[in-house]
Amino acid sequence: MLTNANAQSEKTVDQANGLNVGQEAPLFEASDAAGNKFKLKNEIKNQPVVVIFYRGYWCPVCNKHLSQIQDSLQLIMEKGVKVLAISPEKPEYLDKMSEKSGAEFTLLYDENNDIAKAYDVNFKPSSKQLFTYNVILGADMKNTHSDDSQQLPIPATYLINKDGKIVWRQFDRDYHNRASVKDILKAVDNLQ
Repeated sequence: MLTNANAQSEKTVDQANGLNVGQEAPLFEASDAAGNKFKLKNEIKNQPVVVIFYRGYWCPVCNKHLSQIQDSLQLIMEKGVKVLAISPEKPEYLDKMSEKSGAEFTLLYDENNDIAKAYDVNFKPSSKQLFTYNVILGADMKNTHSDDSQQLPIPATYLINKDGKIVWRQFDRDYHNRASVKDILKAVDNLQ
């Protein structure tokens, strides 16, 4: 369930722009690996939230990034901020990501890419990219995702304050470029 959703169909990576600082964060509900429901609306009442979009357990850059977040998770949590990461992969693959990255923070399943669409970070990879992801890296997106669209999120990071506003974002169409822990901590410090 989403509010303020900007659901659009398939886009190229260049057509996805991501939501901007100052915009209302689309409120969403999603399931974790155990099937527990997470509601952003409830969480932001208590604390700011860092929302990280990642491509999947098969992505070595995603694994490295989430491992770095985990390594510094205590520093972020000490500032009163919740961290969560979102992928279009079914719940059983969230466990695989947790195993690969060591992530102890919340990993959520973005069924049908609804959350990525609402945040304007979803796109359809090219045929060449799909071959690389599915065959060489073993993504098997037709089976690991809830639909066969094989869409992915641009690996973006958002900081959402207790008023439900996006107060910081890292958005780069180049999947190699990710939000550093240092950048996240600086953004969180600017909330104070």
